[in-house]
Amino acid sequence: MKEKTDIQVFISSRESICGECGENLGHQAWITLDKEKGAVCLACSDLDHLVFLPAGDAALTRRSKKNSTLWAVVLKWSRARKRYERQGLLVEQDAIEAAEKECLADEEIRARRKQREAIRRTELDREYVKKFALRIREYFPSCPKGREKVIAEHACRKYSGRIGRTAFAKEFSEKAIRLAVIAHIRHAETPYDELLMKGWDRYEARAEVEDKDYQNGKNHDK
Repeated sequence: MKEKTDIQVFISSRESICGECGENLGHQAWITLDKEKGAVCLACSDLDHLVFLPAGDAALTRRSKKNSTLWAVVLKWSRARKRYERQGLLVEQDAIEAAEKECLADEEIRARRKQREAIRRTELDREYVKKFALRIREYFPSCPKGREKVIAEHACRKYSGRIGRTAFAKEFSEKAIRLAVIAHIRHAETPYDELLMKGWDRYEARAEVEDKDYQNGKNHDK
């Protein structure tokens, strides 16, 4: 049985290049560390669908962690203290919302949701997302109604200091579309996140769910 350890995401203090996709991540990028490939961006680490929850509210953090199938600890190097310090967690959006319902009054929930939605609107280029969704529908005509928009919004999200596949996705290529759909299926319709949380290697976990025919597009394009 694999030993369970926390997944760690580091806010890099130096210029970084993703060892998997080759993307120049720049300074202050959010990365994981791979023994063989070095710095790996969140998109290639399969963590870019998670939402950052800053440290500070112990109850909200504890409950979000409890409600999230997959989560990661975010760390940043402190020059003053000469150590990595915890900045917060990356957790699932639904987990935060569930935790808020447990922690907050209705009025506070609405205020927090409104703030998150305002941030989300600024992250998305609506016209670009619309075109990306149309391309998904073109390649996967049997995709459940409305799912192409969900996939497109995730693929096109622009993170502040978090480099995903945005530059690659702008090509609107078949490969970019297929990668976005595969990533969505992997997280939404397979136990992939649960395997990562149990300590599985990313490639072993991918192979496990791929063996079940989840990710070859058959579920969406029959």
